[in-house]
Amino acid sequence: MGRLSVEQYAVVLINLDPTIGSEIKKTRPCLIISPIEMNQHLRTIVIAPLTTTMRKYPSRVKVHFSDKEGMIALDQIRTIDKQRIIKTLGGIKPSEIKNVKEVLMETYVR
Repeated sequence: MGRLSVEQYAVVLINLDPTIGSEIKKTRPCLIISPIEMNQHLRTIVIAPLTTTMRKYPSRVKVHFSDKEGMIALDQIRTIDKQRIIKTLGGIKPSEIKNVKEVLMETYVR
């Protein structure tokens, strides 16, 4: 595997299969959640998949990426090996990053 970007809030194309049950499946864009300091030293990264299924769950953040409306599924966060990364696709807007941070705090930090 070549040198890929593993920066926090980068969008990367990832093969999520195999999956079980209700886990989001197939190869899809995912947002890197884990900080760069972790990503540089571990063989794993923490990601949240992007989906074009628009559901108004409190754990979903609306984004516009690659000319499509979609949502970051923060209820589907998972840790994956970097070998699952196919390529780097870009990033999300600063306002969307702010929304991701707010939803992460609201959902996971009590």
